[in-house]
Amino acid sequence: MQEKAALQPPQGNYRWLIAGVLMLATTINYIDRSVLSFTMLDETFRKEILGIPLSQALTAADLDRFRVQMGYVDSAFKWAYGLGFIFVGWFIDRVGTRRGFSLSIALWSLAGIAVGWVSSVRGLVVARFSLGFGEAGNYPSAIKSVAEWFPPQERALATGVFNSGANIGIILTAAVVPWLTVEYGWRSAFVVTGALGFLLLAAWLWLYRRPQNHPNLSAEEYDFIKSDDNDLTDSQLKPSWFKLLSYRQTWAFITGKVLSDPVWWFYLTWLPDFFNNNDSFIQKLDLKNVGLPFLIIYLVSDLGNIVFGWLSSFLLRRGWTANGARKVTMLVCALCVLPVFFASFTADYRLAIALIALATAAHQGFSVNNFTIISDVFPKQAVASVVGIGGLFGAIASALFAAATGLMIVKLGYVPLFIFASTSYLVALGIIHFLIPRLDKVRF
Repeated sequence: MQEKAALQPPQGNYRWLIAGVLMLATTINYIDRSVLSFTMLDETFRKEILGIPLSQALTAADLDRFRVQMGYVDSAFKWAYGLGFIFVGWFIDRVGTRRGFSLSIALWSLAGIAVGWVSSVRGLVVARFSLGFGEAGNYPSAIKSVAEWFPPQERALATGVFNSGANIGIILTAAVVPWLTVEYGWRSAFVVTGALGFLLLAAWLWLYRRPQNHPNLSAEEYDFIKSDDNDLTDSQLKPSWFKLLSYRQTWAFITGKVLSDPVWWFYLTWLPDFFNNNDSFIQKLDLKNVGLPFLIIYLVSDLGNIVFGWLSSFLLRRGWTANGARKVTMLVCALCVLPVFFASFTADYRLAIALIALATAAHQGFSVNNFTIISDVFPKQAVASVVGIGGLFGAIASALFAAATGLMIVKLGYVPLFIFASTSYLVALGIIHFLIPRLDKVRF
């Protein structure tokens, strides 16, 4: 009875303040990466990037060339994002989350501001490549922080809380960036949003320490955080990437990233163009009114983080194993994604919004539980490295997918892309279960 009592949540809630800071970081991270999706609809941006005089009208051939080149720009960001994971997970596991994440925030903020000063496709590629490299630090840092600050029964919910910042970031981008672009020009959108990162950096350095070093953490809350801690015997071991790649658990996480990340990035980058140019729609949306679908889609998507993170944690509290709780929740998410391919056929953009909103909410729930499995099975000192490995493979898959997306839209339209988006999650879960039918803990 005494052991059970020790596992009850304490009165102190400093760990949730940490989750809030991680949510803020993810919010700003997604604002900076999403700005381009909306400025792509601005005619001045298109002309300046293509090198066309502002007085000259854009032709259909110009727009097709623009979409193809934006596919390459998007691919450059994702290649950098993947390359960043090669370094950042290893770096954070060795220098600590506080210092490692600080450098990441500073780099992506500077790169975000720099996008506002480019005047060509080449300059845009360089700036977005730098942004991608810096932004690679967000998820390894956040997942490692959750592993450090939360016991297993709260990690899925905590991951859902910080991951909800992705949707908040997109919502804020949809609400503010079109207005900034129309009123003050597309360059202002990048400069203003990039500067937000330095406010985040100040908050991070002020609030974050490891639990054992934090002056504001009560002894009761510290004991709760460390309850059911399975990392004590492994605390001095620092496994290499080659060692981590020998585990089926690592490849299960990689599978989830490779088959879901390209879909999420497709939504993030191309939905404004989809609502603006999809031939199936009777009514199309422009820069002045495209923000409304995004507010709806990502508000619903944000609920997916919380609801599916809560569902997994609820099942654990009801006595389910971590294996059953995580995978059943992921199955529910994969089934919710299936109808999204109808969005590419419907003539009613409102039905498309509803289907995409359900799919993005389910994606977030799938992602939350895929991330949480890592902290279930790996010791804390390896979590950021494993997330980095998965992020690398997911980014490579996304970069290849992005490079083909612009060409595919020009040649075949959106239908093949949405068919892939509807089926990839079930395929991923099947492979994950084949690789790890149980969530066995890794010991080095």
